[in-house]
Amino acid sequence: MRRYSSRRRTRPVAEINVVPYIDVMLVLLVIFIATAPVVMQGVTVDLPKAEAETMNEDQKTPIIATIDRAGQYFVSIDASSTKMPDLNAVGNFVAQELSKDPSRPVVVQGDAQVPYDAVIQLMNALKNSGVDSVGLVTDPL
Repeated sequence: MRRYSSRRRTRPVAEINVVPYIDVMLVLLVIFIATAPVVMQGVTVDLPKAEAETMNEDQKTPIIATIDRAGQYFVSIDASSTKMPDLNAVGNFVAQELSKDPSRPVVVQGDAQVPYDAVIQLMNALKNSGVDSVGLVTDPL
């Protein structure tokens, strides 16, 4: 004899539980927010304040030659910044980058506490390496 049970057979439910995925996404978001300032490396300088024209937004990202308060040289291309040992290295590095894309603008970013002579020497090294036009970076008044 067959016994009938009062329990019904249930089919398995084919649903995806998305709560763990949301948790993982939020953790990744927090990690990216915490690491973004570290990835965006740059050289911190106290720029002189002056009224000046801004660069056009349709221009390419400039190559930035920087001299900081301690007199150290850096060259920034896009988001990466490279420390340079001396003025000759700055000129050679910028000339090499300009050979890849001659239409990129070159700007000098000097700390406000750096002697005027150091900024002029940097601009002269860029001119000697073949840079036709050099701009100066300032903070607005």
